[in-house]
Amino acid sequence: MNDMVLQGGLVLTPSGSQAADVAISEGKVVAVGEGLEGEQVFDCRGAWVGPGFVDLHTHLREPGQEWKEDIDSGSAAAAAGGYTAVVAMPNTDPPIDSGHLARYVTDRGRGVGLVEVASAGCVTMNRSGERLAHLDELWDAGVRMFSDDGDVVADAGLMRRALEYAGQRGGVIAQHAVDAGLAAGGYMNEGPVSSLLGMYAIPSAAEDIVIARDLALVELTGARYHVQHVATARGVELIAAAKERGLPVTAEVTPHHLAFDDGAVAGTDPAFKMMPPLRSTVDVAAIREGLRSGVIDVVATDHAPHASHEKDVPFEEAPFGVIGLEWAGAIVNEMVDLDPVTFFERMSVTPAAIAGFADHGRWVEPGAPANLAVFDPAEAWAVSMAVSRSQNAPYLERPMRGSVRFTVFGGVPTARDRAPLAGVR
Repeated sequence: MNDMVLQGGLVLTPSGSQAADVAISEGKVVAVGEGLEGEQVFDCRGAWVGPGFVDLHTHLREPGQEWKEDIDSGSAAAAAGGYTAVVAMPNTDPPIDSGHLARYVTDRGRGVGLVEVASAGCVTMNRSGERLAHLDELWDAGVRMFSDDGDVVADAGLMRRALEYAGQRGGVIAQHAVDAGLAAGGYMNEGPVSSLLGMYAIPSAAEDIVIARDLALVELTGARYHVQHVATARGVELIAAAKERGLPVTAEVTPHHLAFDDGAVAGTDPAFKMMPPLRSTVDVAAIREGLRSGVIDVVATDHAPHASHEKDVPFEEAPFGVIGLEWAGAIVNEMVDLDPVTFFERMSVTPAAIAGFADHGRWVEPGAPANLAVFDPAEAWAVSMAVSRSQNAPYLERPMRGSVRFTVFGGVPTARDRAPLAGVR
């Protein structure tokens, strides 16, 4: 008897989608077909059964800022959102600039056991932008993505050396593409809304300039380069042109940049304060189309928890950031309306390939690891409270379309109906 059967869903297989059951035993998919039996049977009628979501951009805040989030609570939020693997950003305290710190993060994730947690490593020591981090140590510790996320690598010479290092080994440099000088003192997008509010603002050129410079460095080095949280129409154009030239460039967009434009900031709710800031309606339309077309390769949450006492302050004083692991699938489903294959490509298959997750992002077939998400594209619901330790989200009480019905990690159900299952590990 199989351990588990996911019954009656639309299954995403290597040869396309089909209505079928999925049987799971000993952590693997063992059969895809009709009339399968198992000790546990889960009703998946009306839902898509595909590879578990993979997030390239998650802030788990551990070590050093556990009052916002830790690997336990962040893993639970990820499982609730359909994720089976995440890349934890290195802007922790201390930053992940050495091998032993990266091992700490991955070991903690393995101990929690709800998702696979990989650690990104800093590009520069202490994320200060002055000298390269211990890249060899980080590589030996399993790090394959390097980023100073939260800060741009501003020095072009330093960025070139980082790209050359990554290029020699097959890793990827991920850039927080926001020019620090142009963004200094700004709180939101520069445009009519910021003028109306009389608020210091950040021009879209702050992103575009960094992307353009870095693409020139990619052309020079031939190294893999990933643009984090693309939010401008010009950024999409630059990435499209680079891909047409055959450069090894990938890009991500966040759920919040897909869902909202800078008009949402008019009420000065700090839940809408993020970096890069929410951009114009033209920019939002461009990034949605970029995701549809594949110019933007993946959805990444930039899940950035902050405690209530930090965020419940005047807009100008609040930190940048919003949580997103638990409803990313719903936002993408509602705002971009992708077909099932493209949906799982953007949420699962391509991010797993970029990060090098061998056991994730694989279409459902016998022999594949049972790391799966069951997503109902039609279910309507509303967010009442986040699983995350922090609640800084502009989605609370907002109607959603599309829901994670089940998450399976290593052949074990870890979440049901957007809630983590107690005692699964």
